Amino acid sequence: MSLLNKIRCAFTLGQGVLVDLPDLDPSVDPFDQFQNWFKAAQDCGIVLPESMTVSTVDANGYPSCRVVLLKELSKEGFVFFTNYDSRKGKELAQNPHIALTFHWNILQRQVRIQGVVEKISAEDSNTYFQSRGRGSRIGAWASEQSAVITSRKILEQQVKQFTDKFADKEVPLPEFWGGYVVKPTSIEFWQGKADRLHDRFSYVKNGNDWRVDRLAP
Repeated sequence: MSLLNKIRCAFTLGQGVLVDLPDLDPSVDPFDQFQNWFKAAQDCGIVLPESMTVSTVDANGYPSCRVVLLKELSKEGFVFFTNYDSRKGKELAQNPHIALTFHWNILQRQVRIQGVVEKISAEDSNTYFQSRGRGSRIGAWASEQSAVITSRKILEQQVKQFTDKFADKEVPLPEFWGGYVVKPTSIEFWQGKADRLHDRFSYVKNGNDWRVDRLAP
């Protein structure tokens, strides 16, 4: 992290941990609020500030979590990509309810999101897929994500198979791979405080509007 980014980080940290964070303006859209915090995380030089924990639930009610990367944010929701036949894909097919968590430790900030997922269009998935490196596109075909394999050699053989198959060709979008958009029903912003009396503000979807509440830490 550069000296300039360290200074920016210290300044942003001071706004919440050391100095009271003003109440969030209820008129500010939570997506805009998220963009403000996300930009602050980017400006501080945090590695992969787009990293988020994705939580799903299986048919027996057991939760599972993993870290993926946010790839797009719009007024519709938060977009990430995966293999639809992976564990999270199968769980989301059974239960579309999902939770996301962003944690920017150096800023002492966290954003928690609950909502439901929908698959994005194949066209939009393909646009992103073709922007990936060729190796990543081959890998999407080669890896049966979450399936048990006996050795890494199996994976390497699959990579070779699809490398040969698509030699001198554009690697197409697999039917089993694409994006989800998480449409939030609630978004909580958490700002750490030195006295542990953290600031928490919750936006809850109410029709076309958002109800904003301050929560006890």
